[in-house]
Formats: sequence, C-alpha cells, structure tokens
Amino acid sequence: MSLENAPDEIKLAVDLIMLLENHDIPAETVLKALEIVRRDFEGKIPSPRKGEG
Repeated sequence: MSLENAPDEIKLAVDLIMLLENHDIPAETVLKALEIVRRDFEGKIPSPRKGEG
C-alpha cells in the first residue's frame, strides 16, 4: 500500500514510528515524550475568543 495519497498526518505518523523504532527507543519513553509534544502543540493552537463560534 502506498502512502503517496495518504493524509499528511498519516505520513508523519509513519515517519515518526519508523524513526523511533529504528532507534530502539522504549515504548514508555516514546509515550511520555509524545505527551510532552502533544501539550506543546496544543498550546500552539489558537483558542476561540469568548462569544465566537
């Protein structure tokens, strides 16, 4: 199956999985790091202003 037409988030996920697996990083470490990354990127999403939406 080709990733050529896959959404960008799928392509990125596959790349990250391959990178992490190739470096033999323990699953627990990966999950902790991903939680940190998630919090960081969630902070970069603009919040809707009160009264909007």
